[in-house]
Amino acid sequence: MSKELTPIADPGLPEHQHRKTDVDPRAAKKAERQVAILFSLSALGTVLFVYAYVGIDQDLLIFLPILGNTNAHQLFLGLGLAMALFFIGMGAVHWAKTLMPDHEVVDYRKEQRSTDEDRAAFVEAAKEGAAAAGIGRRPVIKRTLGLALGLVGISPILLLRDLGPLPEDELEKTNWAAGVRLVTDPGDRPIKPSDLEVGGVAQVQPAFPAGKKRKLEDIAKDSVLLIRVRPEEFNLDPERLSWTHEGIIAFSKICSHMGCAVALYEQTTKHLLCPCHQSTFDVTRAAKVIFGPAARPLPQLQIGVDNEGYLIAKAPFNEAVGPSFWERDSA
Repeated sequence: MSKELTPIADPGLPEHQHRKTDVDPRAAKKAERQVAILFSLSALGTVLFVYAYVGIDQDLLIFLPILGNTNAHQLFLGLGLAMALFFIGMGAVHWAKTLMPDHEVVDYRKEQRSTDEDRAAFVEAAKEGAAAAGIGRRPVIKRTLGLALGLVGISPILLLRDLGPLPEDELEKTNWAAGVRLVTDPGDRPIKPSDLEVGGVAQVQPAFPAGKKRKLEDIAKDSVLLIRVRPEEFNLDPERLSWTHEGIIAFSKICSHMGCAVALYEQTTKHLLCPCHQSTFDVTRAAKVIFGPAARPLPQLQIGVDNEGYLIAKAPFNEAVGPSFWERDSA
């Protein structure tokens, strides 16, 4: 025989316990000073971060000989940013726990769009809440919070400097110019047309004057593929055909899609293939895109020969090398 269950009465919310800062003005003033100190420590952390970023030098090593310049730089960068963020959070938590209103509020679900009266009441309640938080009556907190939040925003701005300088027009300029010889890469050996057989491919760079060193960015931008086909196999307009020499044609090695190296040549089809995203370029039609995501042909280099019979550039590339979003016109 089952027993009838006795319903349990709702005990309700416990009686609200007032905090000391709610009833004691001296305790509230003390809590206000503590919050201000925490925000001030956050500001000091940002100052330490900025100093570590721009001011760490050998003088500091007198006090920290074990760390070294680089380690001291990293240590104080981390400490400064950690202090800035940690003490802002601690100040906000302490402010909320000791000074902001802590009474319970019950809000029943309503329709998605409240009535105009409720919307107006909400605005009024928000204003009352802001006033109860004491931001207007506690200028010390307001000022130190503004100082902390204002300074902490400097940290990401400084870190953006490590992304490097803006490229400006560096991406549309290479070391190719009229009269510059084509040399093998590697080896820096000048090339004559007879060095390249039909169907042959060579990777070349511009010849540098004596004493000038080739940088990594030069290798990336200047790399050219030299390809030889039978002259009658070209399907070019007269101007583009004049950019070739005895069936030899030169294209930038950098794919016009995402900047990968176009490294595969199909001799039977006369196609260049980018291994990253399979963009395919037709050599006989000035590297026209016939497949894949590339939006433009590979830039072509005008070539000829000098008085000694070596291959040279007759002009720079006909457009900027690299991906289509690098310094290119939309047309």
